[in-house]
Amino acid sequence: MRRWWPGSLFGRILLVLALGLALAHALTFMLAVTERSMSMRSAMVGYFASDVASSVAVLERLPAEERAQWLTRLARRNYRFVLAEPLQLPASPSALAVLVTGAVAAALPPERAVQVVDPGVPGTELRLQLRLADGTPLAVDMDEPRLQVSHWVLAALALQLVVLVGLCAWAVRAATRPLNTLADAADALGPAQPANPMAEDGPREVVRAAAAFNRMQQRIQAHLQERMQILAAVSHDLQTPITRLRLRADLLDDAALRERLHADLAEMQSLVEEGIAYARSPQAVREPLQRVDLRALVESLAMDYADAGMPVRVLHAADGICDTRPQALRRLLCNLVDNALKFAGSAELAVETNAQGTWSVRVLDHGPGIPSNELAAVLQPYVRLEDSRNRGTGGTGLGLAIANELAQALGGRLVLGPREDGGEGLQARVELPG
Repeated sequence: MRRWWPGSLFGRILLVLALGLALAHALTFMLAVTERSMSMRSAMVGYFASDVASSVAVLERLPAEERAQWLTRLARRNYRFVLAEPLQLPASPSALAVLVTGAVAAALPPERAVQVVDPGVPGTELRLQLRLADGTPLAVDMDEPRLQVSHWVLAALALQLVVLVGLCAWAVRAATRPLNTLADAADALGPAQPANPMAEDGPREVVRAAAAFNRMQQRIQAHLQERMQILAAVSHDLQTPITRLRLRADLLDDAALRERLHADLAEMQSLVEEGIAYARSPQAVREPLQRVDLRALVESLAMDYADAGMPVRVLHAADGICDTRPQALRRLLCNLVDNALKFAGSAELAVETNAQGTWSVRVLDHGPGIPSNELAAVLQPYVRLEDSRNRGTGGTGLGLAIANELAQALGGRLVLGPREDGGEGLQARVELPG
């Protein structure tokens, strides 16, 4: 049953309405056919009785030797005349037999005996047995009256059902379309996406739902903006006391203590700078889209690192143009490359495309990697893994979170996993729309 039950609200409502309309049509058709059949049977029995009386009168006026020749002329589509001795059978108790017996007896002279029996012959429903005025036996074999329905009637009913189902589909689609629009708007809602208010039109319930969603969207955007402003403000304001502490540390006579203080202040400075970078990451959507040669961008990035003496190389890069935001993409790739250099000592880049026109940029390393059950967690802010990414290396826990925010701002996503070639290390794949 579940296999045939649609999964969508549109499909379920349409299926129920269509089945209800089909059932109502079938019941109406059956009632109409039954009523017409009863009316036709009454009319047919009256016509049959009158025709039998006329045929009996004709046969009685004909010479006995000519009567057999007239039997085929007197036959009709549903009954035939036969000169045969009566069957020794009891009268049929069926309603049709009783109705025919009464009608024929009323049409013939009062003294004429009439009997209707079931002959048990295939193709013959009932047999009417009587005798002519001279005693000659006469039988009338009758078929069961069947109602004939014109083909155009069935076609008209089918067309009517199709039109009604089509109107129901249109009405259900109009009723469920706002739900799809609301779901699409909810999916598009995010810190890296601009708020696009829903159109507040249509039925009263739809307008109310759209207005409520717009107000909720505004509250969420305001909350996210406030959070980012607080983070940016705190990170920015911390730089002044850090600078003062660094200057005061320089005045210390104890060299070992001075070095430890400078190391702590450097770590605090790194936290502040990455906090500011994380706060700025949702603003990447404000950068206009441009036609970018991904191969040239990745190769220039690798060359910049190589000029600085860092082991970064391009494994392979596909040719092609992508519509993206180059500055945000460069920041994203730099974060991933810096992460690979920090924890693995080297990084490799690869640019690929597929038949659907989407792009992927892979950043690979040969480091300790990340356990599969922690791949989603490391994309969250301030998450660091001691077993796979050593805390002592100075990681702040914001590098991958910033990269993830930038990937979403570019309309793509960041996917972490093991290297596809089976080697040891981490693969960070940035999937971008074409």
